[in-house]
Amino acid sequence: MVGDTTIATVALALVTASFPFYLYGAWIMIDADVVTWGVLTYHLKFIVTGLVLNTVPVVTWMAPRLFEQLGGLAALHAFLGLQAYALLVFALTGIYRILRAKMRYNLYNDPDQDVDLDELGEDMSHWRRRLRIGVFGYVVFWLLAYVLGVGRYLIRYGFLEAPF
Repeated sequence: MVGDTTIATVALALVTASFPFYLYGAWIMIDADVVTWGVLTYHLKFIVTGLVLNTVPVVTWMAPRLFEQLGGLAALHAFLGLQAYALLVFALTGIYRILRAKMRYNLYNDPDQDVDLDELGEDMSHWRRRLRIGVFGYVVFWLLAYVLGVGRYLIRYGFLEAPF
């Protein structure tokens, strides 16, 4: 049978591997002069891969074991992770509205139209702000949860001694 340390190490490796996908996915959008449907789908391939690499260990390894080890650091780690996912859902509500408006005006297939995104629909600036806040919040809470998770891993499996 596979040991606890081995499974924890694989989970840590998968979560760690998700971060470069997030970074490259973000870079695709930052680097694009015009966001076409092709750019968006290329971006989403990396973001979804990062989310899968991160979410599979959370759902299959971390969440089922949470209550048997629920204490100070584990509770904080779970709280930070839940906040990250909550902000991701917050961002997705904005993404949905923006995507729908851009598709209505055919801005993915014909991106050269001289249209201000804020004029695409009612409250479009609100939805764009919601997207930015959600994505930024997800990244901040993901990083906090990740650093704490790495610390918990190092302490739990004997690589570091607990500071308290």
